[in-house]
Order: sequence, then C-alpha cells, then structure tokens
Amino acid sequence: MELELQPLNLPSDNERPFVIAGPCSAETEEQVMTTAKQLAMKGCHNFRAGVWKPRTKPGGFEGNGEKALPWLAQVKKETGMLVSTEVATPEHIELALKYGIDIFWVGARTSANPFAMQALADSLRGVDVPVFVKNPVNPDLELWIGALERINQAGIKRLGAIHRGFSSYEKKIYRNMPMWQIPIELHRRIPSLPIISDPSHIGGRRELIAPLCQQAMDLGFDGLIVESHCDPDKAWSDASQQVTPDVLDYILSLLVIRDEHTMTEGIQQLRKQIDELDNQIMDILAKRMRVCREIGEYKKANNMTVLQASRYNEILAKRGAQGSLCGLGAEFVAHVFESIHEESVRQQMEIINK
Repeated sequence: MELELQPLNLPSDNERPFVIAGPCSAETEEQVMTTAKQLAMKGCHNFRAGVWKPRTKPGGFEGNGEKALPWLAQVKKETGMLVSTEVATPEHIELALKYGIDIFWVGARTSANPFAMQALADSLRGVDVPVFVKNPVNPDLELWIGALERINQAGIKRLGAIHRGFSSYEKKIYRNMPMWQIPIELHRRIPSLPIISDPSHIGGRRELIAPLCQQAMDLGFDGLIVESHCDPDKAWSDASQQVTPDVLDYILSLLVIRDEHTMTEGIQQLRKQIDELDNQIMDILAKRMRVCREIGEYKKANNMTVLQASRYNEILAKRGAQGSLCGLGAEFVAHVFESIHEESVRQQMEIINK
C-alpha cells in the first residue's frame, strides 16, 4: 500500500540538514537545560532526550519517566526548540501529549513487535504529531514498512523513518551494522517518506559520528538525529556515543551537502557505461544459468544429488581470491556468489523434480 503523507514542517537551517539533537537520557533538570541551551546557541531547532530508557539488562539507569517531561516542556519554553522523546506504550503517548511533547519516535525494539506497534497506533488516533519510526533491530524491511503502515493507518501523516543500523551477533567496527541497502530500498519503495540517520547508534563511538553523518548525506538522507550531551563522559547511559554541542556544531559545519538533482554531462556518460555493463552482467548470468540447467539434466540422468558441497566451496574460495585481486571486498564477493549458487540450485531442482 502507499502511505498517505504530508510534509513534516519541522524547523531546520537551510544551510544544514534537518537535525534533532540532545542527550541519550534526560538525567537531571540541570543537565537537560544546560545541554538544550548550548544546542540552541549553536542553531539547533529540535531537541531530543530519552525519558523512558529500558536497557538490554536490568540494573542500569532506565530513565526518569514522567518526572523528566516538565524539563522538556521547560526547554521548549526557554529556547523555542521543539522537543521530542521516545514512546513505547500507550501510557507514554498519553503523558507525552499531556506535557506538550512535539515529536515522537518509536524505538527499534518496539518497531520489531507488531503487537506493540498496533497498540501505539491505536493510541495515536485523532492526534496530529510528527512520528518517526526507527528500523527494527533485525534487518527486515517488510517489518519496518509494516510498522510505518500501522502508524499511518491511524491517521498520522507527518511520518518519518530513522535508520539506526541493525544488531549483529558478531562484534565489528559498528555498534549496529548500517546495511545501507535497506534504507536505500525503503526510499525506493516509498520515495516521499523522509529518512533520517542515527549515527550515534550505528557507530556506538563518538569518533564514528562525523564519517557516518557524511555518508548519510552522500546517500541523500533527509537529516540526522544525534546524541549530544553537555558532559558526555559523565553521561548515565551510552556515554561513548555522545558528543558535546560544540563538537556536534563542528561536525555539522564540515558536512558536504550534495545536490542529487544536479546532473552533468559527465555523470550522464558514466551512468550510460554502468547501464551497458549491467546489461552485460545480466547476459552473462543468463548464459551461466543455461549451463547450470544442462548440469541439472546431467545430474538427473546420472542420479546425482543437486548440491555438491566440495564444488560450492571451491567456487567461493576461487572467486574470493579473485575478488581480492580485483579490489573487491571478500564479503561482497561471497554474497554475490552465494546468491548465484542459490539460484543455480533452484533451477537444477526444478529440472530434477520435473
């Protein structure tokens, strides 16, 4: 289905991307107000702070709850910034509306649960507030779209998505793997949906925020949501991924914002080359599959199994080494040939089972 969307109409600086900034958690009134005033002095228009903060394991700081909502209302009164927080239950929505919170976002753990999303959607009926939905913790585009659809069907038309990366069992450079292809596909499917990036949660370390912000801009994202704290080293939650308002201002000042609509003759010619090469790739894949079908006929005639594990391992090893020599990433090459092998097996199974 198509989403019924309206412009977010949220304030932003024309010289910078749309930005929501503020601490991971609203810890104390002093911390909230100090951070907010520093951000306002740097030209920030949209303030964020977590009020309800359930952690992966119990025992840590889990937010001040309703106690913190008047602090956000005071930020709005004293700085003029719009204020936002995460909501995960109908009670959160009721309290956030009571204290005049301007913008809501739905977290990754909540968006992964259709029951929770429907409960939030039911609570938002008749309400006109901008709502951002983070991607689910697992890389499931349909689940993300389903969460957005539920909110939209409740009548929320000022809707946006937040890309915060995806959980991975393996510990790598990022806290959450970006998997940029997923938000890119979301944009292809719903081009009118604003998508902003959350470099704090993707990176998990403050030194990764600047390059992740630039990468999001290079990919045409509409804005950013960044965790900023007046004294990040003493933050009560996620200290390592927060930056001071001064550092955030510096990061934003260095961003290069590219015009996706500017098309020069040079890039047009390069894209024509890409199209020609893509056509060649498709032709080669079709020829490869014809050979695979012939192999399927041979296996059927000689009562052989479709899957030959030693041959599959040989292909991955050879092509992985070849890819490295060609300057291609090992993971990329493995993924390509895993997909090719999967299609080869499918076609051979069709022949054997005829």
